[in-house]
Amino acid sequence: MRTLVVLPTYNEILNVESMLRTLREIVPEAHVLVVDDGSPDGTAQAALRIASELDAIDVLQRKSKNGLGGAYRAGFAWGLVRGYDTFVEIDCDFSHDPHTLPALLVTAENYDVVIGSRYIKGGSIPKWAWSRRLLSRGGNQYASLMLGLGVADSTSGYRVYSTSALEKIGYQSVSADGYGFQIEMTYRARRGGASIAEVPISFTDRARGESKMSGAIVIEALLLVTKWAIERPFGRLPN
Repeated sequence: MRTLVVLPTYNEILNVESMLRTLREIVPEAHVLVVDDGSPDGTAQAALRIASELDAIDVLQRKSKNGLGGAYRAGFAWGLVRGYDTFVEIDCDFSHDPHTLPALLVTAENYDVVIGSRYIKGGSIPKWAWSRRLLSRGGNQYASLMLGLGVADSTSGYRVYSTSALEKIGYQSVSADGYGFQIEMTYRARRGGASIAEVPISFTDRARGESKMSGAIVIEALLLVTKWAIERPFGRLPN
């Protein structure tokens, strides 16, 4: 399989070099595409410098901050045109341990979608407060129940998609962002008949840089799930 790791960045100057070097070491056969949303801190320039030193790294520079979903859609489109078979979603801040990626890729040999899951046996979220854990776990259970997802961690951003899965999902028309983007991708994958597997991961908070997550993103996702659940009996997909 030709694998493309899509790495969205915005103000990740403290992490991007280390992440690119780590990915090159752990999955040397994979190509990496940095999708930078006009970071004012020089993230794209740092990525270009590393790309000139290491093989199989490209940088797609977008003019402004247009959201996680937009970055992934742009990365998927870039890779599909170039004939990649497998697409990886991973955060640049090391909250997703890149050392787990080989296990996800092995599972992806037999499934259309592989989700790195915090909420199956073997998964963990070290150092999270009980209130944050409850909100995240409860939100995932709500989404799975309301949308019939059948997965424990539909908000996880550590994933592998096959080309056929992206076709079944119709990723170009996925409009949600943040947590909502991951849920919508999961929902469309399930509705499209894609096979889905979960692999346990340990999710840790970033050590360097500022988080882009906010309460507004969580609320948006919950509202979208409720909307999609209401539309679900009528056979409508999110739009």
